Amino acid sequence: MVTRADPSERSSRRSMVRNVVALAGIAIAMAAGLAAVDSMTRDRIRHNQQAWLLQRLDALVPPAAHDNDLLDDAVTVVAPDLLGTGDPVAVYRARLAGQPVAVVVQTVAPNGYRGPIDLLVAIAADGSLLGVQVIRHNETPGLGDAFEHDHGAWLGRFRGKSLDHPPQQRWTVRKDGGEFDAFTGATITPRAIVRSVRYALEYYRANRRQLFEMPAMHAE
Repeated sequence: MVTRADPSERSSRRSMVRNVVALAGIAIAMAAGLAAVDSMTRDRIRHNQQAWLLQRLDALVPPAAHDNDLLDDAVTVVAPDLLGTGDPVAVYRARLAGQPVAVVVQTVAPNGYRGPIDLLVAIAADGSLLGVQVIRHNETPGLGDAFEHDHGAWLGRFRGKSLDHPPQQRWTVRKDGGEFDAFTGATITPRAIVRSVRYALEYYRANRRQLFEMPAMHAE
């Protein structure tokens, strides 16, 4: 014997199904909305990061000195002994009419007082320094002021230096018999930065031709 469901029970079931379907639709719409917001946020963060980086690259290698896009004309390299990290780091290349002008090497001074210090080291095609910037560090505010972007007089002393000027044995702080002043009351961090800049110059000298010939890793 077949028992028919009560009409009110059938209506309740249909209502429940409609509610489940509606809730599923809302969940899907919310997930799609969150995904869209996440994508837009990531795109905005990436754009801001690239704009921030380009501002620093332009400060090191003026746009008038080259006619290529430094962010597009970049390669990644791995050289833990000279560039301070086993991770791939970027090298941005500047050219004018196809001819090498400079590179900006992202490198790490691993032995700062409060840990690793990330640097951008700009090297002219002839091997002389165009400039140095600190882009990330964990130093205390008073110590960090010595090389922050807006107070970078100490970093300005690298401009025009090369592996031959001063001689390699003078590429350290004065306390160690070198060419470079330390910060007031601090030696560990300036010693680490000077060493890292020198190693970047050594890396460039050993790999100059390859750096300019490697295929570019285009920015996303």
